[in-house]
Order: sequence, then structure tokens, then C-alpha cells
Amino acid sequence: MGRLREGRQDVESESLTLKLDVDEVPAFHARPEGMPVGGLVLHPDINGLTAEAEEIARRLASRGLAVCAIEPFFTIDPEERAQLDADGHTAAVRDLVDAEQLAALARAADHLVVHDDVATVAMLGFCFGGMYTLKAAAQGRFDRAVDCYGMIRVPERWRGPGQSEPLDHAADVCPTIAILGGQDDFTPPADIEALREAWSDRPDCEIVVYPEARHGFIHAPERPTHRPDDAVDAWRRILTFLGADADRL
Repeated sequence: MGRLREGRQDVESESLTLKLDVDEVPAFHARPEGMPVGGLVLHPDINGLTAEAEEIARRLASRGLAVCAIEPFFTIDPEERAQLDADGHTAAVRDLVDAEQLAALARAADHLVVHDDVATVAMLGFCFGGMYTLKAAAQGRFDRAVDCYGMIRVPERWRGPGQSEPLDHAADVCPTIAILGGQDDFTPPADIEALREAWSDRPDCEIVVYPEARHGFIHAPERPTHRPDDAVDAWRRILTFLGADADRL
């Protein structure tokens, strides 16, 4: 078992640019044939809006969701952004500003409402996209959120003046599910327990820990940390939570 399988529905997709006040945000939009069951904003992992992220968006659309994935490093010059390697992306996180990221995510949600006529918009993020999902889930724009191994506290090497702590907003999130690995150094047990405490009076929020999983075990099957059985179970939980087609994973 590898990546999320195709769903039943044909998909139309396009690359586009979302306009903010002073910035332009590269994005990828995918929608199923017919009426979507809901909208979904996708925040990719540390590698940004790659072909892999676009494929995940397209496959989620084949399961009934209208999806808009954003390029999180949109404030970097496009030519410079194209040259970033893994270390370059990691270094660039320090310069990201929460207000700009959250504005881009809200703009993506607006695009889905206008162009796909969806009544609800959810949020899904992987890795540092999961970290921003925890932040965005507390802004009042999203109806549901799924954090896949997002950092509960900002890693020291990522800290910058524009970054706030996801944990600071945790009590105010919309209904959210956090899918975490028990062997993930980015979400150590103390952080998971802190999130659990923040959600202690939130029956609409859930933490799911896969005991043997390390970071990145769901969305990128080419990685050595991928765990096929756990990934299938996680995708089933995610799609069911979002009201999408969870068959034939």
C-alpha cells in the first residue's frame, strides 16, 4: 500500500494565484465532478507546493472535496524559492509571519466558497503545515481541522519574531483531530500531553497517536518513515472526519 488511492470521482484541476493585499500566493485548485461535499484548504509540508502536494490535493478531490493547496513560502521571490533545498526551506520558516500565513489560508477558503459553492471549509496540514493548521483552526474561519504530525510547540531552530506558539491557541480551535506519531521527535510526549490538557474539556477534539510511527508516516510513501497500515487507518479517520469518501483506501 502506497499513497492515498484515487476515489470514484473525476477531477478538474488548475494552478492559480490568490491575491492578498500586497502578496500573490501560488495555489493549486482541484474539484470533483458534481457538487463537492465540502471545501478543504491544504497546507503542505516543509517542501512547499510540490507536485506531491498537488497530487494529494487531486486525490482528495477524487473523494468528493473541493481542495485548494497553497504555497507557504509565497513571500520569497519565485526564482529564489525555486532554488530552495530542504535546508533552505527549514531556514526560511524563521522568517514566516503568522498573520501572512493565516491570511493566505483564509483567502484559499474564500476561493473555495466562491468558486465551488461549498457551505463548509476544513483545513488539513502535514508537518509544519500541521503546525499552521493548529494556528488556523483557532481563527474562526474553518469548520474543521486535521493536523498531521504538526509541531505543537515551534522548534527552536524555526523560531522567529512572526511566529506564535500553536499551543497558545489550542483551546480555541474548531473541531480538530491531531494525528501524531509516538516516535516523532517533533511532537515529543510532553507536547502531546500539553495538547491533551488543552483539549481536556473539548469532546469535539481528538488526539490519535500511532505508537510506533515517526514523523511523516502518512502522506509521503517514498519516505523510510512511511507506515502503510497506519497510513491507511489515518486516511480513513481523516476522510470520515471530513465527510468524504473513505472507501477503497
